[in-house]
Amino acid sequence: MPTLEVVNQTKAEIQVTPKAIAKIKAAFAREGVSGGGLRLGVLGGGCSGLSYQFKFDKSPRPTDHVFEFDGVQVFVDPKSMLFLGGMTLDYKESLLQSGFAFENPHAQKSCGCGTSFSA
Repeated sequence: MPTLEVVNQTKAEIQVTPKAIAKIKAAFAREGVSGGGLRLGVLGGGCSGLSYQFKFDKSPRPTDHVFEFDGVQVFVDPKSMLFLGGMTLDYKESLLQSGFAFENPHAQKSCGCGTSFSA
């Protein structure tokens, strides 16, 4: 029986760097959040057509994709997963600015603020 090889398959996973995990944990502690996780999503709007949603949530919804990174849970709804699969959430620091950075293979263009994109 021949073996089929899948080529150019995008992983339907979200990755979070250790630096981003540390910043998420620090934000949870600062806000007094215990339990729950970080909700990542995509909303219509923003200067490039779609914008990232990034907020705390007490629990995942029944249809959410749930990822865990070093004790931090990340919740993504199925529609947003279409735009976020294969994405890496990082935290970048420079002399001019610091913040979370979305490295998204589905973003064909993004705006200067880094929170809006088009697919």
